[in-house]
Amino acid sequence: MRPAPAPAAPPGTVVAALRCSVCGDEMALEARTLRCPAEHSFDLARQGYVNLLHASVPKGTADTAAMVSAREAFLRGGFYAPLAHALASRAAPGTPGTSGEGLVVDAGAGTGYYLAHVLDALPETTGLALDVSAPALKRAARAHPRLGAAVWNLWKPWPVASGVADLVVNVFAPRNAGEFRRVLAPGGRLLVAGPGRGHLAELADELALLDVDADKTERLDATLAQGFRLVAREDVSDRVTLSPDDVRNVVLMGPNAHHLHRNGLADRLAAVAEPMTTSTVFTVSVYERLG
Repeated sequence: MRPAPAPAAPPGTVVAALRCSVCGDEMALEARTLRCPAEHSFDLARQGYVNLLHASVPKGTADTAAMVSAREAFLRGGFYAPLAHALASRAAPGTPGTSGEGLVVDAGAGTGYYLAHVLDALPETTGLALDVSAPALKRAARAHPRLGAAVWNLWKPWPVASGVADLVVNVFAPRNAGEFRRVLAPGGRLLVAGPGRGHLAELADELALLDVDADKTERLDATLAQGFRLVAREDVSDRVTLSPDDVRNVVLMGPNAHHLHRNGLADRLAAVAEPMTTSTVFTVSVYERLG
């Protein structure tokens, strides 16, 4: 996939799905501004995304520009391509809206890498990338020509209309079960991906990285039990050899980047001088919205 040029504006389907983050009303695009009938307005950034936040986010919550740069460089290496392909494959068969004006919402889209793969598998569908990181959405807005991007805190009620999405995607991101269900149309699907058991285990042992929560999948099932039915689950695994720069990027693009001074992690990263081989393990879960 080649990065798309910055869009002049979000696709019409995305504008129709967005809601004013102040009053909850519909918005219309006027030149480079999204505006609701109450005259609350949000200007599009030069890169094409819109920031709907009206409060700052706590330090350490959003990915920084340095983290986003590390992620973009690492993903360019193709090390997580098997996960992107698995998500695209799970999105394509039987997903409502594949032959019409469907909408995919990527909750925690980051740079738009995974959403772009999903949209390639759904040629008549548009995508909405939500993320709390403006530096990430600068990239996401350029990731695909059928994509619109909005800065938002996923733990808050989303500025998105109810029942407008055929598919919600959530990859390594906060999981707001109530909003997943609200924005999905009846029968819509939810794709959730996260680290599986043993993901980057060799790096974690060598560099003393933060632990991966071993019970995350079980807790996710329990959280979604009231509104969703699990229809499929698979582990996507591989063995990859990373250059020293790749090692640094994969650590610096995630939560460990907020803890570089913990037990000398920054020094250990700087000292990596040889390639390292490690496991990548992702758990992909497919849920169907009930009711």
